[in-house]
Amino acid sequence: MRGDIDATADHCAVEIAMEVLGGRWKLAILKQLMGGTHRFGELKRAMPGITQRMLTRQLRELEADGLLVRTVYREVPPKVEYTLTDTGRSLEEITNTLDRWGRWYRDTARRPTSAATDKVDEA
Repeated sequence: MRGDIDATADHCAVEIAMEVLGGRWKLAILKQLMGGTHRFGELKRAMPGITQRMLTRQLRELEADGLLVRTVYREVPPKVEYTLTDTGRSLEEITNTLDRWGRWYRDTARRPTSAATDKVDEA
């Protein structure tokens, strides 16, 4: 966990969550890992928009914050697996809620209402 989190005032707990979960890919990575243990390549294929460098960085931060465990198997080729900790798994309800909201927003909310469309057509 980062040192500046310990200095965050109690009334700013949302800032703590943002510090740990902030970033474009962290919640998407956690959502993938809710389904079980994954290898690096599986995560990369599941999120084609993320670069290898960014995935590595985000995984390291999630590991440092205690949300996942990285297991390295000493074999050739090297095998590395990522699994959620209990702390990471505690975010399941939040990630599911955000997943539902994201789908709703994509499918419904960002489409212009008929009143807004009418005003654009009148101009």
